[in-house]
Amino acid sequence: MKAVERALHARAFTSASRRSTGSITGRPRLIPIRDTIPHRSPPVVTWALIAVNVAVFLYELTLGPEELQALFYMFGVVPARYSHPEWAQLVGLRFDNYWPFLTGMFLHGGWAHVIGNMWTLWIFGDNVEDRMGRVRYLLFYLLTGVVAGITHWLTNVDSTVPTVGASGAIAGVLGAYFVLFRESRIVVMIPVFFFPFFFELPAVMYLLFWFLSQVLSGTIAGLTASDVGGIAFWAHVGGFVAGVVFHRLFLLPEPQRPRRFWRDEYGIEGAWRNWP
Repeated sequence: MKAVERALHARAFTSASRRSTGSITGRPRLIPIRDTIPHRSPPVVTWALIAVNVAVFLYELTLGPEELQALFYMFGVVPARYSHPEWAQLVGLRFDNYWPFLTGMFLHGGWAHVIGNMWTLWIFGDNVEDRMGRVRYLLFYLLTGVVAGITHWLTNVDSTVPTVGASGAIAGVLGAYFVLFRESRIVVMIPVFFFPFFFELPAVMYLLFWFLSQVLSGTIAGLTASDVGGIAFWAHVGGFVAGVVFHRLFLLPEPQRPRRFWRDEYGIEGAWRNWP
């Protein structure tokens, strides 16, 4: 055990690296632009979550490298903190503090990380919020984010790298969207050299492709013992599955739900209606 403690200690503090749950738009080169389902009411909670994440990230920018690393270790999910309590005590981390499973989802590792996550939440969160209502949606978001963090811990029990990012919770939103809005279509963009190409895909196809890519990438990362860019793919998988499984517990009662759209009320034209 002493040898394990020394190895973990060395791995934790000889490198300033950190793992993120990754921008939710990360690996697939299909960049979502808009969906074709308009929201029924102002998505206040989605806006608030974006505002809080951006505010926290702006605070991160005021910190020096060592302060930022300390912030990630204190408030990000470090799996070895819970798997090896002796090591946690050795490096000054409380192993009985489970708040990082919540706080870690409000930290981000860079501009691309936070922009990719918030953009995806902006596109998909409003419709899920419509179907759940504001309070239920917020609880659902936090629950799936915690499940994603736990999934990452269980699949990386010896990792001393702090995990940060909202994409586990956003993956939960995608899981709910996958079930609730099967009629939706997504406007996506593929950059080919310097030229953007736009086209539409069924939301089910886009989200299924994204989910399978996370499973494949997570499997490859496990087989190669590589961080694969520092993205916690299994956290995405756990969040998405949690969204699919638990979303029905948070839906508004039938009389309180917004009326479903008729087919002539949504479509590819609606996706661009409010664009300049």
